[in-house]
Amino acid sequence: MTELKKELAATLEARRELGPEYEAALVDSFVDKVDTQVRRRLAEERLLQARGGQGPAGSVSAFGERFGFAIVTLVLAVPLSAIGVTQGIGGLVATWAGIVGVNLAHTGRLRRPGRDPRA
Repeated sequence: MTELKKELAATLEARRELGPEYEAALVDSFVDKVDTQVRRRLAEERLLQARGGQGPAGSVSAFGERFGFAIVTLVLAVPLSAIGVTQGIGGLVATWAGIVGVNLAHTGRLRRPGRDPRA
């Protein structure tokens, strides 16, 4: 996780140096790095599970997916809020409505029939 902290610090420093006009590009770059790291970790967990290295089927994958999504959401909430607030309080409210909506949609996807919601 320290790698992501370093990336975030570098992104914030670059934003201070380059100014707000490059903010969207910097956020996109950081999101790509977070996404890559989350996907890599999930792939490692799935590989370990496929080899029989973890408990009941689905538990590692479901936990990893929920945890990864939560981390990505929280990491992205800060820069998205900063971008949204530049449009006023309405922009901030719209940003958070989108964040909540995406999380609700993801939660609903995880609770498909035949899938244990506690996993």
